[in-house]
Amino acid sequence: MRLLVDTHALFWWLKIDKKLSRRAFAALEDRSNEILISPVVAWELAAKSRLGKWPDGHAAVHDLHDFVSANELIELPISIEHGRLAGLLAGEHRDPFDRMLAAQAKLEGAALVSADPVFPGFGVEVLW
Repeated sequence: MRLLVDTHALFWWLKIDKKLSRRAFAALEDRSNEILISPVVAWELAAKSRLGKWPDGHAAVHDLHDFVSANELIELPISIEHGRLAGLLAGEHRDPFDRMLAAQAKLEGAALVSADPVFPGFGVEVLW
């Protein structure tokens, strides 16, 4: 299965937090799954940590590279087509991080590992 992990899910996975559903944790730990990570996740985590909106995120920002490497996550670059679709997705939700993750999941044929209720509205398959 191809999975794209969103920011909160990645943070909870990294911190082994019970907020991450058992189903999501099992899927992320299953080495037969292809786990993608977008630069958007690092950007959102770092930005919200810097702004004080995510105080616990500071350590995660600094551990992110090692975590990605240790778990053999696949870095998914952002393409022009990702950007185009993110801007064109229907709906009033304006969060650019969420819009980009939704576009990437759609175009890359990946289920998005997320608890955020906004993603099904973008027509994205969600695993939670």
